[in-house]
Amino acid sequence: MNIHLSDLKIGDSGRVVGIEKSEKAYRQKLLAMGLTPGTTFSVIRYAPMGDPVEIQVRGFALSLRKGEANALKVERIAE
Repeated sequence: MNIHLSDLKIGDSGRVVGIEKSEKAYRQKLLAMGLTPGTTFSVIRYAPMGDPVEIQVRGFALSLRKGEANALKVERIAE
């Protein structure tokens, strides 16, 4: 089941499934940051107001704004 990154809780792990077709503005930026389909990540923290979200991906911490995070289609990985 595909969900958005913002649907995951702190400590959850996920896998990038794709990028929303309507979010062309973020597509290149997300791909350049290493968020290609099949990439696994874990949610580290959310800022107090929920923006940005910090994830651990490919050995580094990456912070994404709400718009960028909602552009990602992900699936939850069972621990």
